Amino acid sequence: MMTRKKELAIALSKLKGFKNPKVWLEQYRTPGNAASELLWLAYSLGDIEGKVVADLGAGTGVLSYGALLLGAKEVICVEVDKEAVDVLIENLGEFKGKFKVFIGDVSEFNSRVDIVIMNPPFGSQRKHADRPFLLKAFEISDVVYSIHLAKPEVRRFIEKFSWEHGFVVTHRLTTKIEIPLQFFFHRKKLERITVDIYRFSKVINSR
Repeated sequence: MMTRKKELAIALSKLKGFKNPKVWLEQYRTPGNAASELLWLAYSLGDIEGKVVADLGAGTGVLSYGALLLGAKEVICVEVDKEAVDVLIENLGEFKGKFKVFIGDVSEFNSRVDIVIMNPPFGSQRKHADRPFLLKAFEISDVVYSIHLAKPEVRRFIEKFSWEHGFVVTHRLTTKIEIPLQFFFHRKKLERITVDIYRFSKVINSR
């Protein structure tokens, strides 16, 4: 069990990344610092240990690995890209028997879970690419953690969209991530962008 956020970030940074990242899926490895921020917040609020977790758009398993390190009962990794799944299975090898893989689009996954963790596409290549992830997360769990661009228009959308679907933002942490030169349209060797880490909770109707 990890006892410090810094140790968690280091462990996550050592995992293998995408062998063949696909631009239309906006496949970027979730940076260790952002992943550890999300996971540590969830762990500190009692949302990880002993819980059944779904990682939507799991990629190479960075968030899944961290959740298992922090004592998740089981992690279901939902990922459409079989090449990414090969790396994910390798990364999560030490946790054999504690994770399952669902290969397919997030819209096809229908199991209820205790918590959802995810780093969905930001919508840079396909507009509103994060919406199917949010919709599915709100459908299958009462508590959701997600990473989104820290822009005023995105924040307004997130607040409105979550409220319309019966959820409220309980926490929002802002941090910076580094995206390496990876695709043809990248201009810098290392792009630093600011992201928000959200915790959503379902509104309980008292009536």
